[in-house]
Amino acid sequence: MIVAIVVERKEPFAAGHEFSAAGAYEKLVGRVYGEVDPASPLNQVIVNLDKAPLSRTGKVAYCAEFYLLKPLDMARGSGKIFYDVVNRGNKRILAFMNDAPENNDPSDLEAAGNGFLMRQGYAIVWSGWQGDLIAGGHRLAIQVPVATERGREIVAAVRTEIVVTKEGVFSYPLSGDRRVMSYESATNDKSKASLTIREKSYGPRIPVPDQEWEFAVAERDVATGKSESRPSTRDLYLRSGFKPGHIYEFTYPAKNPLVLGLGFAAVRDLISFLRYEPHDLEGRSNPLASRADKLEISTAYAWGRSQSGRFLRDFVYQGFNEDESGRKVFDAVAPHAAGGGRLFLNYEFARPITSAQQHTNQLEPEIFPFAYNAVRDPQTGKEDGILKRPSTDPYVVHTQTATEYWQKRGSLVHTDGKGCDLRIPGKVRIYAFASAPHNAPFGSRPRIAGTQQPTNPLNVSAVLRALMVAMDRWVCDGVTPPPSHFPSVQDGNLVPPDRSSTGFPDIPGVRYTGIYNRQLFLDYGPNISRGKIERHPPRELGQGRYVILVPKADQDGNDLAGIRMPLIQVPLATYTGWNLQDKKWAEDELCGLLGSYIPFPRTQAEREERGDPRLSIEERYRDRGDFVLKVRAAVNSMLENGLLLSEGAEAVVREAEEEFVEIFSDRSLDGKTSESRPAYSPKILRNSRA
Repeated sequence: MIVAIVVERKEPFAAGHEFSAAGAYEKLVGRVYGEVDPASPLNQVIVNLDKAPLSRTGKVAYCAEFYLLKPLDMARGSGKIFYDVVNRGNKRILAFMNDAPENNDPSDLEAAGNGFLMRQGYAIVWSGWQGDLIAGGHRLAIQVPVATERGREIVAAVRTEIVVTKEGVFSYPLSGDRRVMSYESATNDKSKASLTIREKSYGPRIPVPDQEWEFAVAERDVATGKSESRPSTRDLYLRSGFKPGHIYEFTYPAKNPLVLGLGFAAVRDLISFLRYEPHDLEGRSNPLASRADKLEISTAYAWGRSQSGRFLRDFVYQGFNEDESGRKVFDAVAPHAAGGGRLFLNYEFARPITSAQQHTNQLEPEIFPFAYNAVRDPQTGKEDGILKRPSTDPYVVHTQTATEYWQKRGSLVHTDGKGCDLRIPGKVRIYAFASAPHNAPFGSRPRIAGTQQPTNPLNVSAVLRALMVAMDRWVCDGVTPPPSHFPSVQDGNLVPPDRSSTGFPDIPGVRYTGIYNRQLFLDYGPNISRGKIERHPPRELGQGRYVILVPKADQDGNDLAGIRMPLIQVPLATYTGWNLQDKKWAEDELCGLLGSYIPFPRTQAEREERGDPRLSIEERYRDRGDFVLKVRAAVNSMLENGLLLSEGAEAVVREAEEEFVEIFSDRSLDGKTSESRPAYSPKILRNSRA
């Protein structure tokens, strides 16, 4: 329950700019103080809650930072909350829904972007839920207690991975991430710890001799420029420095686990309070109430991307969409780019910062169930699903990009782990964005980023907006949203990742290895059901791996199935959800969550000179006007099918036209100028049919 909600800053947003019918907005920043009853059956799922210190009322306390953008006059708003699950403390929804620049302290009109969420009248809510986050940069965090065993320190083995991306790094936090706190080592006895190195995820682990490392942190001597070390129970020091791109796997005895599962309860309690309670326990008014202390909220939605999408999937699975009074918290949730995973949060010595990928943290737990409907686990025989509480389960609009199929086991959302399609529940829609990258719209210009190919710039925000409008109409008006769009086994467009199955073309200068993030069947120990992970490198059980499948490609290398953006329907390039690391280190491993962008040859002569199997742009389109005409036809089709909104349709056409012109500019991603390429006819840049 919420004990107190304290507003520390209250100021006009965007200098009082009026957002259509919703009017002006204001910004509220503060802290929410809550308590969780460990005796409540709804809370007993929280790992180590029974080992946390109690308040005077016999409850477990927490304090979370919160941030609101709300209509100044709540009666003019829509009466709806849109909760953005912060990603490592960072606000994301304005960038993805409003096309706004990244900003953790949105204040001015630029921070509102196109104003989409404000024009819809939403109260936009953020709050801290990650209890190991280090403060700074306007990131939102939560303070949670440390668990003890009747006052004694809890100690257990913890496994962590460290991968650095630059030379000259001599020490690194034991957490593996500078943004989060490390679990402190319980001892400096090296015989209790082990350190290995490997260049590639599937390569052999090579032990690092004890004399090469210390529990210490590096400090640079200003006078000499040399790196010295001082003891630290939260850092790992290497005398020779970390090799960039290599995987250092460190197992050590850690102490003082945080009760991180309280993050789920804190979100539940805050949204429940904002929806249903006019005052907190200390008599302060609900900040979303009108001036007459009348509650104006009828509906609540949640959206989260990547880590935050996994949070939402686990939030629902573990029963937190029901508050302590039995009421529904969110009417609908929209996990984006979460793939098949849930969140490693509600465990002892959890590390919710980690993201299991092919090259890094591959062994971090992503545990059955993966699908929304109840499925029998092919490995254990257990039957389970994310949606299993009909009275409080929300509607789900699950969106994912092509990257999630390669890096985040996205096929497990709609297959059974044995390679067969699943029936999708009636309250669920699954939309896969064909050939789209995980990170769009961030990094919306192609670039070389330690990658073999330029990064994928395909932006799907326009479709996300349309799907959120459809979700709202689904909940409030009973209007059926567009049908799910994703690749399937039955249709032949969800396949194994080898080239003969995907049909990916043999493009000159492009390596295709078929590497992907396998889902191993791992033994994390007998106490996994109680939230305790055995953190030594887990052994793979004999039953085998889950079957992970990826989208089949068309003759250009673009995904055949899913929601195909206009630039996939009327292409200028090959867009993929995967990219490979360059030869500098860990060559041919998947490079983070980056996709590839491989422009078509501009002319027939250029295509023939290269031996490229893909038709050139000149052979596809008579001129720029012909290209724009085809893009507009694709946009109109998406409008008719509810996959775009009319307000942003012209911008999609304009962005496609800009890319067309860019490809024919003298500046090129491969470093060549137009003069060094085969000649092309300037007439293709004409806009005669636009």
